[in-house]
Amino acid sequence: MRGLGIRAGRVLKAGSTAVAALAAIGLFLGALTACSAGGTGARDEGPARSDPGPSAAPKAVSSSPSSPAPKTVNAVRLVKDDPAVSTEVKRDLKPCVGHEYPVDVSYGNLTGNTSSDVVVNVMTCGDAVSIGSYVYRNTGGKYENVFKAEEPPVYAEIDRGDLVVTKQVYEKGDSVAYPSGEDVLTYRWTTGRFVEQARTHNDYSNAVNGDTPEPSDN
Repeated sequence: MRGLGIRAGRVLKAGSTAVAALAAIGLFLGALTACSAGGTGARDEGPARSDPGPSAAPKAVSSSPSSPAPKTVNAVRLVKDDPAVSTEVKRDLKPCVGHEYPVDVSYGNLTGNTSSDVVVNVMTCGDAVSIGSYVYRNTGGKYENVFKAEEPPVYAEIDRGDLVVTKQVYEKGDSVAYPSGEDVLTYRWTTGRFVEQARTHNDYSNAVNGDTPEPSDN
């Protein structure tokens, strides 16, 4: 009886081992079948959802620094306090209406300075004829007169970094409103001063307001 029990135990143990081995083989074959079918395995119901990784921070867009806004000045006071301005221009610089003075003011880079240069044109109230043009440069926090033209009619402007001065030309018999032509002078800041670069003369048409003289009868 004892020998039979031992034998039976060995048979049961061998049988259990065989069953375990068969189970392992079955799992292995199942895995191979899943791989050959596309590798989805236990995810045949659909791709597993995964949280997106941290998005890359947007790159900063580099931009060139904008030019600082020009510092406005009291152009009337600038002209009146300027010893380089003639007495006649200062005398004629009066308000036209209320506290409105006949001055045109422009800001821009003419002299390569870090601060904007100031162009001032002083005009008359009645016919708006410019009687004086001036350029002021900020030097050490103080505006210095670096250009003046006081042969009326004259008008100064900033054109792409150059100073352009227009002087109207009158011939005998011309009215103030209708000059015969103009001289246009272009200046450029060179070695600490404005140097003339070009000069152009323009003749205006003799026809006034689009009317041409009527031909005389023969």
